[in-house]
Order: sequence, then structure tokens, then C-alpha cells
Amino acid sequence: MMKNNTMSFLFIFLLSVLVSWPFITAAETEQQKQQFAVESGKVLELDESNFDAAISNFDYILVDFYAPWCGHCKRLAPQLDKAASILADLKQPISIAKIDADKYKRVGSKYGIDGYPTLKIFMHGVPTEYYGPRKADLLVRFLKKFVAADVAILNSDSAISEFVEAAGTSFPIFIGFGLNESAISHFAVKYKKRAWFSVAKDFSDKTMEFYDFDRVPALVARHPNYDEQSIFYGPFEEKFVEDYIKQSLLPLTLPITEENLRLLKDDERKVILTILEDESDDRSKKLVKLLKAAASANRDFVFVFVGFKQWQGFAESFEVSKKTKLPKMVVWDGDEEYFSVVGSDSIEDEDQGSQITQFIQGYKDGNIIQKRISSGSFMGFINSMIGIGTVTIIVFVVAVVMIIQSLKEEPLTVGTRDEGDHPSSSTSQAEARQPLRSGEKQDKED
Repeated sequence: MMKNNTMSFLFIFLLSVLVSWPFITAAETEQQKQQFAVESGKVLELDESNFDAAISNFDYILVDFYAPWCGHCKRLAPQLDKAASILADLKQPISIAKIDADKYKRVGSKYGIDGYPTLKIFMHGVPTEYYGPRKADLLVRFLKKFVAADVAILNSDSAISEFVEAAGTSFPIFIGFGLNESAISHFAVKYKKRAWFSVAKDFSDKTMEFYDFDRVPALVARHPNYDEQSIFYGPFEEKFVEDYIKQSLLPLTLPITEENLRLLKDDERKVILTILEDESDDRSKKLVKLLKAAASANRDFVFVFVGFKQWQGFAESFEVSKKTKLPKMVVWDGDEEYFSVVGSDSIEDEDQGSQITQFIQGYKDGNIIQKRISSGSFMGFINSMIGIGTVTIIVFVVAVVMIIQSLKEEPLTVGTRDEGDHPSSSTSQAEARQPLRSGEKQDKED
């Protein structure tokens, strides 16, 4: 009899637990939501007790695994603070959190943290290493793209307008009109970090007129920041589609900046570089328009320009000085080699379009002189990027370190220049020489 009573009690107890469990879970979830909602727009401070709850509570959350003693972590913190308030207000909010992985080693070990700071983006609980920029504005720009759909499906004129507006001006935008998403879905994943991709299923004649295409299917590439657009009508075979996308990731011409140098590193095409006296004057602007026309007809090259006045150190890397007759054109491999074309040392004022055409043809015909960027000009390039004062400090610190090493009678080895030591470097030269503590990671500014 007692055995039957015990079994009945256990059955009733288990039944009550099963019935009440959804309500208990829902209450806990609601409590977690309220707990984190209070901190919306701020960087959440996590520990071992609430880390898992935070990861499961947010669809998208960027986590900074840091250590209090890490100098790079301290420099990153204010950037994350700025980004958090912006990301929280997005249509698809992205939260930012941090955890002292040096203190909470169990969490750090679980996610394979071996250096600080390490950033991971958790999408629906699944972690992915974040290798993007770390300045607030660039981080926001990158993360908005990171969490977007690979290919947006647009079913009306208004949907197209809303997509373009939401995409902003930082990345190129590809819109496939009357195109099946399968034609670009593979490339949308491959180039997701560099462009927005969409297909428009339904649209009016007015939209066709606005985007300047007269038949479908058509793949339109837009560069809002440069007010440029191009149209691809096929063939829509994989090779041709990818070639068009790759060639359209950059505008027809773009100025040399630190950020644009990083974009050039991802492009396999040769670079036609035009060095101007002052890229802001009317004479130079007129020439840039001619370069755009040449770029449109020669998509197998990237056309860039730089003003000697704006970036003297970079220009000097190509044997240009204040005495050099400008404008001057060279073909650059994006690394440490470049080519001058015989008979095209500089561009005269008259009939510049023809001179540009002759330069390109001369390169294609092999009438070239191969050259290499010198180490002396490279120092000038460093000066232009970070300032002579910083360079002096770097040289002094390196000298002191070498003296200390020699006093310890430790053998010195002579290494080759690392791959960042050329004009296409994406790493700040000053920070590249800062000593890192064990486990401390290099800052990524872009």
C-alpha cells in the first residue's frame, strides 16, 4: 500500500513539474530580458554567471574577451562604448559585451581565447571570430554588413528604395533586376564583407528608367559614395558574373588613402597610378574625369590617383620629388614593384586622353621598365603616415633595445622586412613596432 502511495506521489510530482516547466522557463527568460534590457545601448559587463544567458538572449552580440592589464584592450574600450549605442538602435540590433577572460578563465578556455583582446560575434549563439576594423564608425559599418542577409529579396519599388537607403554609402550595392538569386548567391556569400547584394523581383518602368537599364535580366552595380553605376547584361555564367562583381567592387577611380590601400590589397588587378601635383585643383579634377573614361574601357586595371601635396611620402616611393614633372603615370603591382612606360614619363596638358590611351597600350605592348620601391622612399612613406616625431621615437626605442640585447651578449639575428613594410600595408607602422605582452594581440584599426 505504501509503495503504491509513493508511486502516486512521484507521478503527481513529475506531472506538476512538466506542466509548470514552460511557465518557469518563460519567467526566467523574461527576467533575463529585463536584466539586459536595462543596459541596452551600453557595453554589457559579463562574468561566468551570466555569460551563457547573454549569448542565448541576443540574436547578435559582439563579445570582447579582454584582460585588465592589456594596453590594446584599454584603447579598444572607448571605441566599443561609442559603437554600442549606435548598434543598439539598428533595425536588427547588435549588442556588445565584454568579459575579463583573464579572470574568468573557464569561459576563455571554452572559446579558445589565447590573446587579448579577442572579439567574437555570436549569431544565434554560434561564435565566429571577428577580424574587422576596431574604430567605432568602421566597426558599426562592418557589423551592419556582417549580420545582413546574404541576398535581400525586393518585391516592390519601395522595397528597392528602402534597401538602398539602409545600405548607406560605405559599400557598393548590387541589384539583380529580373535575376534569380541563385545567380549571385554564391558570390554574395564570398564577397559579403565588401558589398550589399539583392535581387528585385517586381519593379516598375519608372525604376528601370531611374537605374538606366532597358532589359532584363540586368545586374546593376552602384557606388553611392562616388555617384557611379554600371550595368551587366550577361552572360550570367559563373565566371562572367564573378569577373563583373570583382571589377565592380571598387569605383572606376579612387584616391589613395590608408583605407583605400587596404581595399587594393584584396584586388588582384594591376594598379594604374597617376601622381598629381595637387589632387584638389581644377587641372587635376579634369584629368581624373579622363581617367574614369579610360577605366571604364579597361576594367582589367584599377585606376587610382594621389596628390604629391596630399601624400608626399607615398608619391616619393615611385621616384617622384618636387622636381619631377607631374602628372606622372606608373603601373603598380600593389606591392613593391612598379613599371614605367617608355616614352610616357609624364602627361602634357594637351590631348591628355590620347596620352592616357598610349600609356595603357605601351604597357600592354611590353614597352616598360620594371622598377622596385626603394627602402629610402619607404621611410618617407612611414613619415607621411605617422609623423616624423613618432618615427624618431620608434628608432630611439629600437636602438635602446638593441643596446640592451648586446649588453646581455645575446646573439642578434638580421630579419627581412615583413610583408607590411611597403606602401600597401594595412597595419599602422607605429603599432607594428610596439612590444606586446604575452597573450596580447595587435590592435586592428581597420
